[in-house]
Amino acid sequence: MRFLTLVSLGLSAIISFGAVANELTSLAPQHQTGTSQTVPAVPKNMVIMIGDGMGPAYTTAYRYFKDNPNTQEIEQTVFDRLLVGMSSTYPARSSGYVTDSAASATALATGYKTYNGAISVDEQKQPIPTLFELARARGMATGLAVTSQVNHATPAAFMVHNEHRKNYVEIAEAYLDTGAEVILGGGQKYFSEELLEKFKAKGYQHITEFSQLDGIDKPKVLGLFDEVQLPWVIEDKQGHKLRTLTQKALDLLSQHEQGFVLLIEGSLIDWAGHSNDIASAMHEVDEFAAAMEVVEQYVREHQDTLLVATADHNTGGLSIAAGKDYAWHPEFLHHVTMPPYILAEKLVEQDEWQSSLTAAIPVEFTSEQMELIADARAQGAEPLTYALQTVIDQHSNTGWTTVGHTGLDVQVFATGPGASLFNGSQDNTDIAKKMISLLPQLPAKQQ
Repeated sequence: MRFLTLVSLGLSAIISFGAVANELTSLAPQHQTGTSQTVPAVPKNMVIMIGDGMGPAYTTAYRYFKDNPNTQEIEQTVFDRLLVGMSSTYPARSSGYVTDSAASATALATGYKTYNGAISVDEQKQPIPTLFELARARGMATGLAVTSQVNHATPAAFMVHNEHRKNYVEIAEAYLDTGAEVILGGGQKYFSEELLEKFKAKGYQHITEFSQLDGIDKPKVLGLFDEVQLPWVIEDKQGHKLRTLTQKALDLLSQHEQGFVLLIEGSLIDWAGHSNDIASAMHEVDEFAAAMEVVEQYVREHQDTLLVATADHNTGGLSIAAGKDYAWHPEFLHHVTMPPYILAEKLVEQDEWQSSLTAAIPVEFTSEQMELIADARAQGAEPLTYALQTVIDQHSNTGWTTVGHTGLDVQVFATGPGASLFNGSQDNTDIAKKMISLLPQLPAKQQ
């Protein structure tokens, strides 16, 4: 009864957005495109993409990171192409102005503000209905594909309810009853053999290798491809993990005749930001952008599908230029081949560490930089990590203000039927309310 009441409250809270969606349906005529497809006024399918920690400086830096230096123009990216608005990100008043991923994901999944750490529960720790739950009540399919563990804060807030994001095992166990057709990402360590057997008993295909994806041609699937996170893009020799998972999720969910809601998260953008690791951050944004392009192409081919992309918050206080110099050097970042913390762990174990350093970062270091690195190496992997980050920031002229989150507004990107609802300035709760308003009407007996 509690959940049904909350569902009713959730529907009441979005009535104004529902009216907008209904007006779109009645007033916006369906029209023919050059491909002779009919474009509906409201979507059958919805994809929400979240670049975790991906504040505006990240997408701007990415434009320059991808720029072709042999042309006069600075080429657009998918972020420039699909930009429609901005979103505030603050949590409930009790947590101040700066959100964590859990409170922000709850806002994006439910349309409600809550405390930092909460997984789709209110400040009294009572469950709030999510976009996924409301979609399933209408007979739609749901799924997710992320580069963190699948039970991390952002995906968890769309899937289940918990008083704290760090209750990873409880969250994983709760996934069993969500009915989600597609669950793809990392997190093997949180799913016991007993729990996996329960998933299999419910019809899930459990896979642990990317090569097994080709053999999956129908839902349901639980793909857990690493102990915790997926490999960093910067050092992943096979690469293309998120775009591959995105395409597979779309292929599987498209089989559902009543439509679907899909969450895609570029989780490690945030993790790179927390580490002030600009090279890893740019490669993670690059893979997220590629996944966005996969969905963008899907929307072109399936014009009953809405894509909404945003960030949950900004991480690290990234600055494109530092100090007094009016310059930023993204070309240097293409030479970095692994995250500084991984390189540091290698260097402290090697006697002839200089050759490994120049192989991983093939640039000419100043004598001061080599001295900084050598002194830090003598103190251990953690000080060496900071030293390597400092040197990378010096070469690229990158600045940071924090290793935490900031209260910055974030960008909103959209395309497909209903995309115009997301134009302009809005709160992150509005994004959820607008997407919920675009869901089909509940059958009369369930209203």
